[in-house]
Amino acid sequence: MKNKKFPKWIAPVALFMVVMFTVLFFLQKLLMPKYMSDIVEGALTAEYYEETTDHEVIFVGDCEVYENFSPITLYEEFGITSYIRGSAQQLPWQSYYMLEDTLRYEKPKVAVFNVLALKYDEPQSEAYNRMTIDGMKFSSSKLGAIQSSMTEQENMLDYLFPILRYHSRWSDLSSDDFKYMFKKDKISHNGYYMRVDVRPAKGFPEPDKLADYTLGSNAMKYLDKMRVLCEENGIEFVLVKSPSLFPHWYDEWDEQIEAYAEKYNLDYFNYEKMAEKVGIDYNTDTYDAGLHLNLDGAEKLSRYFGTYLKENYDLTDYREDPEYKKVYEEKIQFYEDMKEAQYKELEEYGEIINY
Repeated sequence: MKNKKFPKWIAPVALFMVVMFTVLFFLQKLLMPKYMSDIVEGALTAEYYEETTDHEVIFVGDCEVYENFSPITLYEEFGITSYIRGSAQQLPWQSYYMLEDTLRYEKPKVAVFNVLALKYDEPQSEAYNRMTIDGMKFSSSKLGAIQSSMTEQENMLDYLFPILRYHSRWSDLSSDDFKYMFKKDKISHNGYYMRVDVRPAKGFPEPDKLADYTLGSNAMKYLDKMRVLCEENGIEFVLVKSPSLFPHWYDEWDEQIEAYAEKYNLDYFNYEKMAEKVGIDYNTDTYDAGLHLNLDGAEKLSRYFGTYLKENYDLTDYREDPEYKKVYEEKIQFYEDMKEAQYKELEEYGEIINY
């Protein structure tokens, strides 16, 4: 048989396609926001995929988890391995898909959801959507998160091919865009965003009166989907409301969550009401006037919550496991180094500069 010859034009066309896709790949890497020097919370989602060990406790939710709980403290005090899959204004459906995505890699014993985001019943903001979703690896979970989160002005293709969305960032490029094109600095501690500075709580305006205090059906649907997902996978589902003075968490909302937890025999802890019992002092334990906890506050809350987790769930003490001990020695060192660096900045400048 004679060798079949390919048309001469195939080789140059193939080469052109390879070059074109290579250029587009590099341009996309360059133009996508890096979240290293500003709005660093946008880098949280992607860091999870760098983990090398499993976690028995997974947190999902908004800033009230990634700023208020310290997984390193949970490990040091109780041997609990945990990770916070949270992001800024992470909406209930995003938390559901984040938890679903987590189950592609591991199966925790406990999943913890912070209920504040249930105040939102529909998509809110492309900027926040991007900070949560862009860092997710491609999967059916990411597709679900995109589909459920898009505002009317957004479309699926812009998420699947970010260069379509960010192609106009040329004028905004900085040295960070080149420096962090392929490798970013680590900014979190198993998903926890550290701040050691102190800004005492101040007065907040009286909360608005609402025409209807019923939590939205879409938000509650995704709360239920999280519960069912946990049941199907043998995972204990725990609800929490982190201590915070703002935004306001209405008693009427709290009653609905209490009723839901009672109906399905779930643990629900409103640490906003229990702040004094936990030991939270809003004069010393918050870095932004009462919205989020600083390091001292997060460690207090983690010790309190960790005590309950250890006493009531079948969790392993990994402090003597050689593999985990080696991994967490590095994590603890990174934690202590950042703490020291932040205190040094406070002493030198009176504020946190680089973190």
